[in-house]
Amino acid sequence: MLLEGLDLYRVVVQERMANARESVWISTANVKAMMIETGPKRFRPVVELFSQLTARGVEVRLLHAELPSRPFREAFDKKALLARRMTLKICPRVHFKCVLVDGAWLYIGSANLTGAGLGAKGADNRNFELGMVTEDFETIDQVAALYDRVWEGKPCKSCKLYAKCPDPIGTGPARRGSDVVLGRSRRLGR
Repeated sequence: MLLEGLDLYRVVVQERMANARESVWISTANVKAMMIETGPKRFRPVVELFSQLTARGVEVRLLHAELPSRPFREAFDKKALLARRMTLKICPRVHFKCVLVDGAWLYIGSANLTGAGLGAKGADNRNFELGMVTEDFETIDQVAALYDRVWEGKPCKSCKLYAKCPDPIGTGPARRGSDVVLGRSRRLGR
């Protein structure tokens, strides 16, 4: 099924992510302090949803390309328990966007984990985004395999950006001094 605009937020975030039972794997280039609805005209940071999910025992993974925005990091840092339960990994080459819920439902599309992408922004403030959702196991297996390869750092060994990577996931070629300073990168274990 093809989704666009506010339907991306409603289906991906409100219906699927919020009701995950086992796992939520997210891949995105950008991570910002995305807001989600808690009631009529009431909103909270997506970090609150991640905190609720992990408290229920849901595995939450976030694979991203850039350091998350300062407001996201500040909200995340306030959740000490979340920091021990949620895992984030950074890879500058990640540009694919997906949300895999319980290993059985998949969103793939253009929207990042931002307010204007997958967040609760109004129709006139949103990016023009498209995405497909599917329960097709072949598609899910292909996306999960790509996600796992990057998550485990398998591409690091031959990556031409390894020397500039702020926080390499896997082993790669010999590193030279890096002049990249992005702030505190995170790879937090469960």
